[in-house]
Amino acid sequence: MFIATVLVTLLVALVYVNLAGAEHKTIRKVEHLYPVDDPQFRRAMGLMMGPAIVDGNCVDALVDGDEIFPAMLAAIRAARRTVLFETFIYWSGAIGEEFADALAERARAGVKVHVLLDWVGSTRMQDNLLERMRQAGVEVRKYHPLRWYNLSRLNNRTHRKLLIVDGRIGFTGGVGIAPQWCGHAQDPDHWRDNHFRVEGPVVAQMQSVMLDNWTNTAGQVLHGAEYFPALERAGDQQAQMFASSPEGGSESMLMMVLLAITAATRTIDLSSAYFVPDAATRDALVAAVKRGVRVRVITPGKHTDTMTVRRASRGLWGELLQAGVQIHEYQPTMYHCKGMIVDGLMTSVGSTNFDMRSFRMNDEANLNVYDAGFAQQMTQVFEADLARSRRITYEAWKGRPLSIRLQEQALAMFGSLL
Repeated sequence: MFIATVLVTLLVALVYVNLAGAEHKTIRKVEHLYPVDDPQFRRAMGLMMGPAIVDGNCVDALVDGDEIFPAMLAAIRAARRTVLFETFIYWSGAIGEEFADALAERARAGVKVHVLLDWVGSTRMQDNLLERMRQAGVEVRKYHPLRWYNLSRLNNRTHRKLLIVDGRIGFTGGVGIAPQWCGHAQDPDHWRDNHFRVEGPVVAQMQSVMLDNWTNTAGQVLHGAEYFPALERAGDQQAQMFASSPEGGSESMLMMVLLAITAATRTIDLSSAYFVPDAATRDALVAAVKRGVRVRVITPGKHTDTMTVRRASRGLWGELLQAGVQIHEYQPTMYHCKGMIVDGLMTSVGSTNFDMRSFRMNDEANLNVYDAGFAQQMTQVFEADLARSRRITYEAWKGRPLSIRLQEQALAMFGSLL
């Protein structure tokens, strides 16, 4: 009995330390020193914050599953040398079958196919899909599977969504492999999301991000021309692939976002499936409004996959709404988009949500594009989503029922753990 009690106590302690670790992070402040169109901003983003910003890229936006999945599957089916695929959500269903079949067919054709699935995110994937791929020659690994000796890493998930084909074509964004992402967000059972097809030199950075987790998981270093071919210009966009993880500097994504917010002088448009900003980020958004920046946020409404996070989010809106931040709730279905457009010049898209789980606990990857044309295109997508959203005023937020306010305020206190 005594030994059992000790074991349970140790387990609880390990889980508590794991979950509460983010509470001890230092809150940081980034001062506004230069605007987004100042060369110093790009120097900071490319030298101080992340990988080099490279020219010659082409990034195409894909809206909802009807555009996203055909493009991804076409790229896989056209692979000649390598396919690398890392994702958080992979569930059973027709689209999961289609991806498994496409990956398996390429492996049987002699293509080197490597698939990295998050252990938590793929728990609803049937074993027969895994076996189908493995028997065809696909190398499949699970990221941070549950083991007694790695409980401290249980909360560190790979939330990245990366597909790289032949080292030349990359995909990233917010989509998971599950029925909810199919269709065109036509009803509450089909989610709204964006994904992006990428060509050009920045694809090598995407490959590097994927291979870092592959090496850590499989103990296998993949390199050579099959994985890193010489890449020529594919367009005129400047871009960088920004990644973060607790093991490699967990706050780098947060610092990147704060730097972009504090550089804004005109507009910030945020799309976030889970909008639970910490105090430093809320302060940065409020300071931006005080500088005259128009700040707009779209986040899920009543259709959400986690009501707990929505309530925690709403518990933090008071100071933002009072300062003039415009917060809108998407109405038709679950809103799973993740993106930030700053001053119509810099766009950041990928897997990162606007919460502390993404900023401090998960492995995340965002593509930063420094191009006015792409920012304009994504602003049009944002405006279309805005038209299907309902703005929440400070008066409406303040007037919600007392029971709801108490729930939201209580949950907001634990926002960093959600």
